[in-house]
Amino acid sequence: MDLLCAAYGNASDDDQDQPKRQKLAPSSSNPPKPYLPPPINDCSQLQTQSSLPGRYISKRQRALLGVNPTVHNPTPALVSPSVSLSGSILDTDLPPNILSLLRNKARAQRNLNLIPEGLSVAPSGHTKAVNAIQWSPTHAHLLASAGMDHLVCIWNVWSRDQKKARVLNFHNAAVKDVKWSQQGHSLLSCGYDCKSRLIDVEKGFETQVFSEDQIVGVIKFHPDNSNLFLSGGSKGHIRLWDIRTGKVVHSFNRNLGPILDVEFTIGGKQFISSSDVSGSNVSENSIIVWDVSRQVPLSSQVYVEAYTCPCVRRHPYESTFVAQSNGNYIAIFTSNPPFRLNKYKRYESHGVSGFPIKCNFSLDGKRLASGSSDGCIYLYDYQSSNFVQKIKTSDQACIDVAFHPVMPNAIASCSWDGSISVFE
Repeated sequence: MDLLCAAYGNASDDDQDQPKRQKLAPSSSNPPKPYLPPPINDCSQLQTQSSLPGRYISKRQRALLGVNPTVHNPTPALVSPSVSLSGSILDTDLPPNILSLLRNKARAQRNLNLIPEGLSVAPSGHTKAVNAIQWSPTHAHLLASAGMDHLVCIWNVWSRDQKKARVLNFHNAAVKDVKWSQQGHSLLSCGYDCKSRLIDVEKGFETQVFSEDQIVGVIKFHPDNSNLFLSGGSKGHIRLWDIRTGKVVHSFNRNLGPILDVEFTIGGKQFISSSDVSGSNVSENSIIVWDVSRQVPLSSQVYVEAYTCPCVRRHPYESTFVAQSNGNYIAIFTSNPPFRLNKYKRYESHGVSGFPIKCNFSLDGKRLASGSSDGCIYLYDYQSSNFVQKIKTSDQACIDVAFHPVMPNAIASCSWDGSISVFE
């Protein structure tokens, strides 16, 4: 941010108020007329233009608006009023041992079989339930969270100073999901205001808004093209958006119930959708595998049990994916045709009980973690499906869990009471 402020502060007011004047030749008898800005008669228009976030206000405009020209701090203009800067997003204030692990990925992942032993950090800030969390893939000290209190928070988890680095208040309703871009400098969020919003985290600007005719419940970036993302909503519509144009590339419609989750397969040529089937008897539409380019379902009879699945996740390396079932277990499927359910293996010990409980794989895919309605994280061995460990997080339902992208023994969780916890 200091670099940005310096870049904006190099030019003086006089340099930006008017264009460069032509040099007068010594023999010129008709010097060019001085530049005069066009008159502004509509003060309300001037006030509207000057209120745009980040817009430069010249000395003449400040005089018309009655602003004291001697008080000029360019820094507030760089941050939207919908962003609260509580702390720093830099890693300069991290403890040396954490900083060393984050910068030395090989050392951090020396033992992938480590299991979290206890609570490390418990940042607080949300006043209502937290629906989703995600670690930044490139700035792994940052964790984003989406809350029912209309807020998206960015946490500098191990900072010795203020852990709440950013509070993004662009949504005017509850936020359902949040995802980092692959580059790590942008954040995509969606919610009950029927919009997906792309935020530049460093500058604090909302760069794009994608409006829909439905509550947007889930978003997912394409694994190989960060300019594309999927959105799914309350009317059963799934859309593939192109950030470069701000328009829908493909639409996937099949008279589905509300979309609960979407997940790309490896390579991004197909994706899996999960929809709510509680209001119908068409249970075969609970999980559908779609062809992205042809916009057609490859299979709609993947999971025929009459349970809604609030979460689907693909394995990071193998051709399988799992689905969290309201039947209080996690089912496993092949992600290649014919997309069969494994009838002999499931992950069961935790409870779902109608909550939007999510699950996630570890870095190496050997462990599977799930939230639970009893406020605990449940860890399973992926190959054997055996229960490994239970970690208490809250007195209310644990909604989402996320393994750290660098340190295998760190896992974050969020709960229905608004709490966030990081275990190591």
